[in-house]
Amino acid sequence: MTEHRVLAVSAREGTGKGATRALRRNNFVPATLYGGNESAASIAVASRALAIELEQGGFYTRIYDLNLDGKKIRALPREVQHHPVSGVPYHVDFLRVTDRTKLRVWVPMRFANEESCVGLREGGVLNIVRHEVEMHCTAGAIPSELVVDLAPFALGDSIHVDAVDLPQGVRPVIERNFTIATIAAPSALRSEAEEAEAAEAEAAEEGAEASATAEGGDDKATEGKDDKGKDDKAKEGKEGA
Repeated sequence: MTEHRVLAVSAREGTGKGATRALRRNNFVPATLYGGNESAASIAVASRALAIELEQGGFYTRIYDLNLDGKKIRALPREVQHHPVSGVPYHVDFLRVTDRTKLRVWVPMRFANEESCVGLREGGVLNIVRHEVEMHCTAGAIPSELVVDLAPFALGDSIHVDAVDLPQGVRPVIERNFTIATIAAPSALRSEAEEAEAAEAEAAEEGAEASATAEGGDDKATEGKDDKGKDDKAKEGKEGA
């Protein structure tokens, strides 16, 4: 369930370009703390500390106790802006929360027991449609991940969201039973199947053509016999005259 960590932040004065540039030169990332029926606060977080949290994954589903001048404020990261050229974190938004705060969060998917999956053992390929799913939940019940047990799925199966064992109080934002992944046949198997189908269709077409040719040949042979009979009768008539 929801993971809590402590992250040291500091208050910052000034929100202009000069102030934020100075922060970044000193290896800090400007941030904003908002929500909770309080005014937005301008804060800063150490670049290195933020980079460590981002590298570990699950950043947007992790609750932080922000240590601001000795006071702990519970918050959830909502957005990280990155520099368009360097890609380094440029600004962070944190939302004040309590355990009862209702949220919409993106939760990563994890697929377990691949080695036991019937379809994968038969040569199938796991085709992941959604790497994460948006969920309704409270801040105190944010899942760190959603797990799908692949063991019972066979070749050609589609895995829907109802196959996920969701924690109590957690539900998808999308209400329909949407697809998360499929166990697809590999391209080599599909090519062989397509070739076999094409060969069968070609054989059937050739058989139909052969049958039509044979029927046409019989008709011509019959016509030849009829013409010969007419010639014989005409000859007999001449001789009698």
